[in-house]
Amino acid sequence: MYPTKLIIGLLTGLIGLIHAQKIPLPEHPRPDFERVDWVNLNGKWAFKFDKEDVGLDKNWHYGDVDFEQTITVPFPWGSEASGVKDEADIAWYKRDITVNASWKGKRTFVVIGASDWETTVWLDGQKIGSHQGGYTPFSFEITDVVTYGKTQRLVVRVDDVRRDFTLYGKQGYGNARGIWQTIYLEGRGTNYLDALHFTPDIDQSKVTVTAYLPQDATEDLPVEVQIQTDSGILKRSMVIPKGKYSESMAMDIPDARLWDLDHPYLYDVTANLGNDRVKSYFGMRKISVVNLPGTDYPYIALNNKPIYLQLTLDQSYHPKGFYTFPSDQFIKEEIMRSKSIGLNGIRPHIKVEIPRKLYWADKLGLLVMADLPNSWGEPDRKMQAESEYTLREMIKRDYNHPAIFSWIVFNETWGLKQDDEYGGRYLPSTQNWVASMYYLAKSLDATRLVEDNSICCGYGHTETDINSWHSYLPGYQWEEFLKEVTDSTYPGSGHHFEEGFHQSRQPNINSECGNVWGYEGSTGDVDWSWDYHKMINAFRKYPQVAGWLYTEHHDVINEWNGYWKFDRSNKFTGIEELVPGMALKDFHSDIYLSTGVEISKDVEGGETISVPLTLSVMTDKDLGKELHLNYRLTFTNALGERSVFRSGTQNIPYAPWLQKKLSPLELPMPEYSGLALLTLELTTITGQPLSKNFMHFIVDSQQQMPMVSLLEVQPKAYSNAVWSKILWEVMDGKKINGTGKGFFEYSIALPSDEKIEKAKETYFIIELSAKELFVKDYADYNENQDFMKGSRVANSSNPNAYPMTDETKFSSEVVVSVNGSKVMDVVLEDDPADHRGVLSWHNQLRDGKLREPGSYGYLVKVPISKSTLKTLQKEGDPLVITFQTKGDGGIAVYGKDFGRYAINPALVISY
Repeated sequence: MYPTKLIIGLLTGLIGLIHAQKIPLPEHPRPDFERVDWVNLNGKWAFKFDKEDVGLDKNWHYGDVDFEQTITVPFPWGSEASGVKDEADIAWYKRDITVNASWKGKRTFVVIGASDWETTVWLDGQKIGSHQGGYTPFSFEITDVVTYGKTQRLVVRVDDVRRDFTLYGKQGYGNARGIWQTIYLEGRGTNYLDALHFTPDIDQSKVTVTAYLPQDATEDLPVEVQIQTDSGILKRSMVIPKGKYSESMAMDIPDARLWDLDHPYLYDVTANLGNDRVKSYFGMRKISVVNLPGTDYPYIALNNKPIYLQLTLDQSYHPKGFYTFPSDQFIKEEIMRSKSIGLNGIRPHIKVEIPRKLYWADKLGLLVMADLPNSWGEPDRKMQAESEYTLREMIKRDYNHPAIFSWIVFNETWGLKQDDEYGGRYLPSTQNWVASMYYLAKSLDATRLVEDNSICCGYGHTETDINSWHSYLPGYQWEEFLKEVTDSTYPGSGHHFEEGFHQSRQPNINSECGNVWGYEGSTGDVDWSWDYHKMINAFRKYPQVAGWLYTEHHDVINEWNGYWKFDRSNKFTGIEELVPGMALKDFHSDIYLSTGVEISKDVEGGETISVPLTLSVMTDKDLGKELHLNYRLTFTNALGERSVFRSGTQNIPYAPWLQKKLSPLELPMPEYSGLALLTLELTTITGQPLSKNFMHFIVDSQQQMPMVSLLEVQPKAYSNAVWSKILWEVMDGKKINGTGKGFFEYSIALPSDEKIEKAKETYFIIELSAKELFVKDYADYNENQDFMKGSRVANSSNPNAYPMTDETKFSSEVVVSVNGSKVMDVVLEDDPADHRGVLSWHNQLRDGKLREPGSYGYLVKVPISKSTLKTLQKEGDPLVITFQTKGDGGIAVYGKDFGRYAINPALVISY
């Protein structure tokens, strides 16, 4: 028997747990600055739009507002997760609160993590404060208005009327309207800490602790700091003197454990100021600039070691919550996704990121470039004040996150242009203000790098710690472009800088890249892996560039080039099928073997070719003086048959940080037409795998395969075809598409009786896929759309689009008939496009447009008996193969210059 009190206690706890689980984002929003006395106010609030702004009287008293809706806080209104549509620029929130009687003797505050843009709060009809700004936290004290233990009414009004000077960022993907971060009650001490900053010094094994008050102290105030270490708690006290609002002290950290990407160790901290107690943490790590060993190339360094940046632009959006994520687990998984593919950092794009995402970056080990959001108006006095305020507040809030290694003040001169007549650039007066913002950031945080402007278009830098640039290109242009950048970047160079400013010792990095805007009007949803492969191969040949940042982590409204889709479901590159055991992570290996920008090449049958090799080592690992290069050339012939043609192993030199052009790999090509795949695998001498890479060769030969007769037809040479929707050809008939319900029919004149009589096997081969009708393919399609500005259109709307293979399949059931008699059913499981569509990519025109790149099909082999052929031959009839859909799945037919297999539709007779 259990005591009644115990049972009641357990039930109460269970009910409390169930209740807590219903609250969205129930965790404390700031693990880096957390008090034990807090109450999460997320959840259901009464809600009212105020279209005419009549909720207040002329004296700013709370008026009679009828709350007829319910909103889920903290999701911005207009997002699906909020439960309300976007109907006005001003809205009201209301809910009841009860402050626990145990908080008596402390000071009680309402804290809002972020609310866009002007937020005013009342308690029981009494105004307690108003705040302007959309991205950083603020709080209002309610101590004098609270009746402890009593239910009281909390009302919040948010005015999000668009103002040109406010910081807006890319909210076109989904507006952060109203409260969009956790709102909570907090009990603080009589005197309380406003901020607590930790400045690590790994070279001296110390950390400087700085405590801040909200105002000057009225008396000497002692602050005790306790740091938890593996060998016990370190304690030390300091006093904030009367008349000062801050004080610092240095604390030794014996046997300091460093924070790095593989071992992101965090020191837990407790700070006490009287009856105010705050929990926090910090990481012992250092951000600096050093030369890549053996070179004079400046690199960003983590803990005094250069780090080759492999980052992604993270729009940090959720389709249902916009700026706000649905759960802490989802936030954690966002960081895990980046690490899972071998990236070492993210750039949350022109958004002051939510603290729990920064926490998980700290906890799991992922670097962060932190952006200040931009306005879209002119850089006038109001805009400058808004930017300066938000910069100060974001650095104040996020100072302790070891994951953050840089602050980016502006992006692509957005909100900086004042005069189009000034060469499309921003004015000298604005340049000086941009430079002053760099110095402001450095004065607030000397421990990190600061970038004035993450530039595009070849200009824009003033004072900066990083010379970064944006470039979106087709894959084949990267090598030439990187040569131009590296040739133009040297101490004293004005390349990428405004007049009067120049390059000194800043690391040269790419801070946005990819193919999405590299084609005319953007790629739309297209396989990114092909151009990505080319791009990475090129970057690893130019170590003068200290890293890159791919656009982007996940799809958003008008950019479908993410590693993941907008809902975070998977896309498939196909490389794991091309090269068993390979993954996207191999493209991000510290030790990389590049074959250059050309990853597919036309060759003649029997030709001996030279494969260029460049070894790029971005690690100090001691792996000996040599590595094994294991290579294998696999050949797929014109029958779709695959075999290993050549393989071997050779030793290559190795040293930490080595950047070296190796002797080329000499390889003979197969004698017959087909597609050859060269796989390159690097291992240690003992066989430990390091990385994989590959390239293709399209072999053309006049020599016929022995013991085989091929009777080919071109895809467009069908004898009959009827389709319920649209029938068209791609690139002069290299591929034929039929959409809806219908059929393709191919007729082949038979050879002599003698050839048929000698046959051991006869069959028809063809490469087919399902064929979805995309938006861009409709006859009345209007391609004159602006895909840049967040257009909410289907992902197949762009003229260049051919949606990349993902988890959603589009299949087609097909009946195959021979001269009117059904012989088999075939399910074409998808209409895919990815790296496996080698020939579709290889044969694209280099004119800034894309024509179904990466699309490919499945090899279909239709058995045909010798007796059937003999009967047809006797009657003088051709062989007629019909592929007819059962439903509306369509069919695409690929020829030898498109798709995955270098074959035309053909009758195969083998002897």
